[in-house]
Amino acid sequence: MKAQLAIIGGGPAGLAAAIAAHEAGVRDILILERDRECGGILNQCIHNGFGLHYFGEELTGPEYAGRFIDMLKDTSVRVLSDTMALDLTPERVIHTVNTAEGYMQIEAGAVILAMGCRERTRGAISIPGTRAAGIFTAGAAQRYVNIEGYMVGKRVVVLGSGDIGLIMSRRLTLEGAEVLACVELMPYSSGLTRNIVQCLEDFGIPLYLSHTVTDIRGKNRVEGVTVSRVDENRRPIPGTEMIFDCDTLLLSVGLIPENELSKQAGIILDPRTNGPEVYENMECSIPGIFACGNVVQVHDLVDFVSEEAQLAGRSAAEFLQKGSKPAGRLITLTGGSDVSYTLPQKIRFDAMPDRIKLSFRVRRSFGESKIILRAGDAILASFKRSHMAPGEMERVTLPKKLLNEVSGNEIILEVKEA
Repeated sequence: MKAQLAIIGGGPAGLAAAIAAHEAGVRDILILERDRECGGILNQCIHNGFGLHYFGEELTGPEYAGRFIDMLKDTSVRVLSDTMALDLTPERVIHTVNTAEGYMQIEAGAVILAMGCRERTRGAISIPGTRAAGIFTAGAAQRYVNIEGYMVGKRVVVLGSGDIGLIMSRRLTLEGAEVLACVELMPYSSGLTRNIVQCLEDFGIPLYLSHTVTDIRGKNRVEGVTVSRVDENRRPIPGTEMIFDCDTLLLSVGLIPENELSKQAGIILDPRTNGPEVYENMECSIPGIFACGNVVQVHDLVDFVSEEAQLAGRSAAEFLQKGSKPAGRLITLTGGSDVSYTLPQKIRFDAMPDRIKLSFRVRRSFGESKIILRAGDAILASFKRSHMAPGEMERVTLPKKLLNEVSGNEIILEVKEA
């Protein structure tokens, strides 16, 4: 099988990329989706809060996905659902399998990676205790409750303050469960401030910062957990233990971009994001392969996923129509000590549009502060912020004209208290 453009993943990133590529003139587009239908994680996110930036109105997750799925109906985009991508080669050959066609090889002129991310599990954080029933990732619990119609427990402790864990604290409370506590290892929440307020504070659920679960009791089913305060090195402090009698533990301890296919293709990954290194147009280190959405960086808002995916879709269309971008002058974007990562990692000056958006996250919470773009000793631009937190992705716009006077090949993005 052949396709001009193959998109791996039919979630919000894959859908937006397909529509953008179609609008840019690509007519032979194939989406590979491993689930029964497109929409990705949005299908189980029945709460509102989506679409404020992109559509200018508040939607639920299924409604947001439905808008893009409806757009596909007026295009020539093909969707292969229930189809698992097994391998990706540097030559843009995708090995897939499904129950209808069996094993297939798809030769693509360009590929967009939109596989999203997965949750970190209990095995990745090594909590002592037996392998009792009642331990779920927050996303798995969300699917059980919102799609399958099963209640996961009655007395719940949530470990981690990621957005899915916060939202499920509210969801389970509304379904009649008692959420005893949300426990966060770090001295700050990893979720959006609005979710802290709407999902914990509004329901009287306590948030314990600088705490973690140090033991799980119960053999056949969870019977309780031990929570301990941690020191500045994140080590449990003896004598600070609290015991919660519960039957369920939800884990919201981080998301990992799904980049097994990227590794197989030999794409260079950034250890800070665990996603592909990308240029200003979302192209990876292998020409003709692009990436967008949570497979590149874990976003806090799906509206920004759609925007990033549209850039990838337009860029893939341009690659198919005009070929590779000229190499020319290459500028590297790096972060200062309080910046955990920056994106894109590399900027091809000759191929850069008039302006590009840079995204990053900070390592700690900031009040009044400044974002500074610097090249050597020269300050290119400065942006004021009243608040920044690790749980919220920051974005700034970099005009191309600011780079005309840069003599070096590195831009540093710094954050400083005002």
